[in-house]
Amino acid sequence: QVQLVESGGGLVQAGGSLKLSCAASGRSFSSSTMGWFRQAPGKEREFVTAISWSGGVTKYANSVKGRFTISRDNAKNTVYLQMNSLKPEDTAVYYCAVDLYPSVVVATTQGQYDVWGPGTQVTVSS
Repeated sequence: QVQLVESGGGLVQAGGSLKLSCAASGRSFSSSTMGWFRQAPGKEREFVTAISWSGGVTKYANSVKGRFTISRDNAKNTVYLQMNSLKPEDTAVYYCAVDLYPSVVVATTQGQYDVWGPGTQVTVSS
């Protein structure tokens, strides 16, 4: 059974930092694209960032570019999301997802991802 579990969420003041982790189990994800999405209250889930299987290609939403950094450790089957300079509008549930059948282009839409974690809450206070 393929599973993803996020951790590292919490409450932080504006301008602060958090690092999220997503641990994968059930199979190796070293050939898969990994992504992070988020859903704020009353809003649709949106793309945040994604990373290719090798880590050589990354994509970011404009709203987080320059503040968030995605990385992965294939030996640990784990992907990370370093979030700096957090803003109240970053408040959301953050979801990790895996694209098991990646194409050359790193996926940025929800429908391209096959397995999702349960999410972790990030709250940024002003």
